[in-house]
Amino acid sequence: MKSAYIAAAFLSLAPMPAAATELTVMSFNIWGGGANVGKTVDETVAVIRKVNPDIVGIQETMTEGDTCTADVCPPKGESLARALANALGYYYVDQTATNPALWANAILSRYPIGPLTENSLGAPILVNGRQVYAYNIHLDDSPYQPYQLMGIPYGDSPFLTTEAEAVAAAKATRSAALDLLEADLRTAQLADLTLIFGDFNEPSNLDWTEAAVKAGLQPLKVAFPTTQRIEGWGFVDLFRAVYPDVASKPGFTWTPTTSPDDPEDHHDRIDFTFARGTSVTALSAGIVGEKAPEADIVVSPWPSDHRASFARIQF
Repeated sequence: MKSAYIAAAFLSLAPMPAAATELTVMSFNIWGGGANVGKTVDETVAVIRKVNPDIVGIQETMTEGDTCTADVCPPKGESLARALANALGYYYVDQTATNPALWANAILSRYPIGPLTENSLGAPILVNGRQVYAYNIHLDDSPYQPYQLMGIPYGDSPFLTTEAEAVAAAKATRSAALDLLEADLRTAQLADLTLIFGDFNEPSNLDWTEAAVKAGLQPLKVAFPTTQRIEGWGFVDLFRAVYPDVASKPGFTWTPTTSPDDPEDHHDRIDFTFARGTSVTALSAGIVGEKAPEADIVVSPWPSDHRASFARIQF
């Protein structure tokens, strides 16, 4: 295992290299490393190793608590971040703060990682003399607006019928977490590249479009506010930058545990990586999961209730 923080590396950065830098980045909700259903961490290691990312945002490094409902589900046990880092030979940092933007998160990197931001949402990573900031969040899943709109019971959440109702509910559910993220992002103002990983528990405004409705993927158009707000900060959704046509490439990450026609579920893309920087280009992107065609990279057995997303970028 490599140290999570090498202080001297961040006291003085070398000048920005003239050549472009390429990175593979990944966001993965590991569902307690599969421990919620009795799996070992080895299967999660195999998924990450197959993608071979340079930086990965991990959500749910711990298992669900003994009492786990739609409204209350505290994590328990030991974070798997150390075990993953040991197996992969990565640096890592656990995001241990308790706030609305985190649920047992960690950042792993093959490059040195600096100290966490004030709200523990991000950290600097020194990449070949260039400063990258990686932020990693896990937003609240309740109330969950797709279920509310689809008439799927989830906790005590009321059903919704209109776009305006869904947008208002999403803001009420996740705005406090985004306020913390916006505050922590001030630390990255001079970074060469800034990344946001996460399980947003909210779809993208780029996915619930009229085109998606016509394709039968969604019940109505909804300009979901979380992704819109992040776009307003100058970030680009890497998956949609490569695959702008939602109808031909929906990229569902939720969930491989149910069938698409399950009346008690609704499949969606809720796991994202966003990027901001000078001349950032998404070279490729895709989904990692249990089978094709849902996944571009297939790994079996699959350990999580989410599929992962990845992208290859240049900056």
